[in-house]
Amino acid sequence: MAGRSQTGAGDLLELVRSGRAVTRGALQQATGLSRATVGQRLDRLFRAGWLREGAGGPVDSPLGGRPSITLEFDDAHAVVLAADLETRHARAAVLSLTGEILAEHSGTLVIEDGPDVVLGELGRWFAELLEKAGQRAAEVCGIGLAVPGPVDLDSGRVVQPPIMPGWDGYDIRDRLARSFTEHTGAGPVPVLVDNDANLMAYGEQRTAYPDCTAFVLVKVSTGIGAGVVVDGSVYRGIDGGAGDLGHIRVPAGAEALCRCGSYGCLAAVASGGAVARRLAAAGVPAASGSDVRDLLASGHPEAAALAREAGRHVGDVLATVVTLLNPGVLMIAGDLSGTPFLTGVRELLYQRALPRSTARLEVVTSRLGERAGLVGAGALVVEHLYAPERVEERLLAMGV
Repeated sequence: MAGRSQTGAGDLLELVRSGRAVTRGALQQATGLSRATVGQRLDRLFRAGWLREGAGGPVDSPLGGRPSITLEFDDAHAVVLAADLETRHARAAVLSLTGEILAEHSGTLVIEDGPDVVLGELGRWFAELLEKAGQRAAEVCGIGLAVPGPVDLDSGRVVQPPIMPGWDGYDIRDRLARSFTEHTGAGPVPVLVDNDANLMAYGEQRTAYPDCTAFVLVKVSTGIGAGVVVDGSVYRGIDGGAGDLGHIRVPAGAEALCRCGSYGCLAAVASGGAVARRLAAAGVPAASGSDVRDLLASGHPEAAALAREAGRHVGDVLATVVTLLNPGVLMIAGDLSGTPFLTGVRELLYQRALPRSTARLEVVTSRLGERAGLVGAGALVVEHLYAPERVEERLLAMGV
């Protein structure tokens, strides 16, 4: 960054937020800007309410003197709304700009009811959550939404989602923004949409494994999906289809019809939905991955056996994933992430993958649990809105 004439207020904010430069002197050194220019650009950030002065920090000058005043990102100037949709259930929350959950709600929302119904209800949830958190709607800077399907990030639309009938190509961002306005009376705010496994991976990696440069999360619930974070950024592929692990063909599924319409998909034999169908056929009441999770929690022996078998199928596929990506952390999350399933994954993964690929691999379960998607969705919004180039746009729009 040093010597770049285009270094702006957004770049200075990024340096402060990341902790790389937290005094005026350090910002001068990092950017090559003059003291006066740094002061002018910081003044814009102070007037916007995005920066504040902290305690005295280290002395900038080698000659000594008084400690320099540190600069801090003011995380109290706005809040973020986030929601995580599953097939029959959803969670929503108000989060601080640093990811702290200020208020939270979970309840039944059926994805098959369609986007108009589901997103309309989310707007009502958000209004109630803001009141619960003691926050004004005007303080919301953006909304993040996690959905169980592939998403084109540029348009915010899901693309041919196997378990989201009626959502293909729907303008989610516009509808959710309108729903927020209808229920709160506030003006429209930016809405960002991404795949649930991507956002779970993003939230987990940033929270618990920030130094891991290759991180893979596999979510096994009603379906199966994966999120990949490389060098701190979600890898989405060309149009959001990366990580669609559940639709890799496996020999064991040759006769199994998947919800996507094809035969032989991994999700058709190893997802929570697939295990639930096998349990139901055996006379055990189960209709979804969450039902299987409850059975596993109660120690149901047949559920445990089927979950372990499902884990072996997934582990077989993950051997290829691990060999290809060489991640440092492989995280298993979702309804089936308990011990029986994880045991099955380990059995086949270590048997089939190259020893070189697993020598430094950590196979773990979720740290954030059901909140991972919310935390990831909130982080997605914050990183988008406070990216250097967008900071400049927002400051100009504010007249600062």
